Amino acid sequence: MGEFSLQLNEDQLGIKQWVHDFAEKVIRPAASEWDEREETPWPIIQEAAKVGLYSLDFIANGYADPTGLTLALANEEMAWGDAGITLAIFGSSLAIAGIMANGTPQQIGEWLPQCVGTADKPQLAAFAVSEPDAGSDVSSLRTKAVYDQASDTWTLDGTKTWITNGGIADVHVIVASVDPSLGARGQASFVIGPGTKGISMGQKFKKLGIRASHTAEVVLDNCKIPGSALLGGKEALDERLVRAKEGKRSKTQAAMATFEASRPLVGSQALGIARAAYEFALDYSKQRVQFGRPIIENQGIAFKLADMAVMIDAARLLVYRAAWMAANKVPFDSAQGSMSKLFAGETAVRVTEEAVQILGGYGYVREYPVQRWYRDAKIYTIFEGTSEIQRLIISRALSQVHIR
Repeated sequence: MGEFSLQLNEDQLGIKQWVHDFAEKVIRPAASEWDEREETPWPIIQEAAKVGLYSLDFIANGYADPTGLTLALANEEMAWGDAGITLAIFGSSLAIAGIMANGTPQQIGEWLPQCVGTADKPQLAAFAVSEPDAGSDVSSLRTKAVYDQASDTWTLDGTKTWITNGGIADVHVIVASVDPSLGARGQASFVIGPGTKGISMGQKFKKLGIRASHTAEVVLDNCKIPGSALLGGKEALDERLVRAKEGKRSKTQAAMATFEASRPLVGSQALGIARAAYEFALDYSKQRVQFGRPIIENQGIAFKLADMAVMIDAARLLVYRAAWMAANKVPFDSAQGSMSKLFAGETAVRVTEEAVQILGGYGYVREYPVQRWYRDAKIYTIFEGTSEIQRLIISRALSQVHIR
């Protein structure tokens, strides 16, 4: 088990600076353009692949880091540059986490390289859980997977929505119901490779924020995939279904295993947005003169900045603890992963709102980046579990009561 420490080692400091430089020199100058275009920033993705930032080696080394901090550091620095572009580059990591959490070693070895591609030809992956009538309530998924033993194939039918990279990804990880009577315990994850018939993109969404990140529906219509595409394998699934029917506990659920691992990384992105807004507001308050003095000299402004700094540091501590626990497989007995995502997401919303307030009219116009950070922040209290769902998870863990 890796030792928990808040002191970054030389490798981590080097990675932090390397990613920060990329965010400062490549991402930030392009952020406004891609936000306006609302398109996947392929030139930026290709540049990230070229330097090794978007690569299987980097992501695998990050997951292998016993401190758990490498990917958290990278996500914070990237989101400090721009959250939309960060999700365009690192959006594949959720599918990677799904494969790692549920797949066999053979499946992990086969599919992970296809999720990111190569430096010359980067590829994208998507993780699809949410549906039009099943967002926070993952137990109500209607997408069905039916197995045909004679041909050893699965047939998937249904519609997924709010999917990052949905429909444009080379690899889709789909969570579907194999036994609807069991709710979330009757679900499994499947990998769909490029060129598979029966999978297509539905509606592409125009969003308030994170506009450089592609979000769309994924439509599955008589989509046939081989038996080997079931993550974890048929034998393990059958055993899990038997245990569920007998009322016994399962070790993991298809969707939850992925979200538990990813929540600290989502929190670190929110942290990056908050930090960007705080730093900009701090610099502005020192330069903006009103009534003959910089506005930082007014308690009304200075106290806002103090509160912003405290919230950011507190969020970072929660994220670091959860990231370390996830890397070392320490159980989230008090829902520490949810705590990190909840507090970091709400910190991003509050800090960016205060930054807009400090800048006044300048915070509201599109010539300044603060309004973009403000728009980007809100999704972090919604996706991968709303703030309300995180509070539900936390309260259940603390009380051991099935709170509804």
